[in-house]
Amino acid sequence: MITEINVETGEITQREMTAEELAQYEADQAEAAAKKAEAEAKETARQALLDKLGITRDEAKLLLG
Repeated sequence: MITEINVETGEITQREMTAEELAQYEADQAEAAAKKAEAEAKETARQALLDKLGITRDEAKLLLG
């Protein structure tokens, strides 16, 4: 559902998404999920490296900063 609010009149209208809006919404959701999965994979790899080196994130920042 799409909610449209006319700020001048305060009128609130709700309507179904058009096919184009629904397709865009689904594409945006898929892109967001892919970005989240990528970020989680990077964080897992970062943590694995820190564990392998036996240092904390703060210690890594001190070494690289």
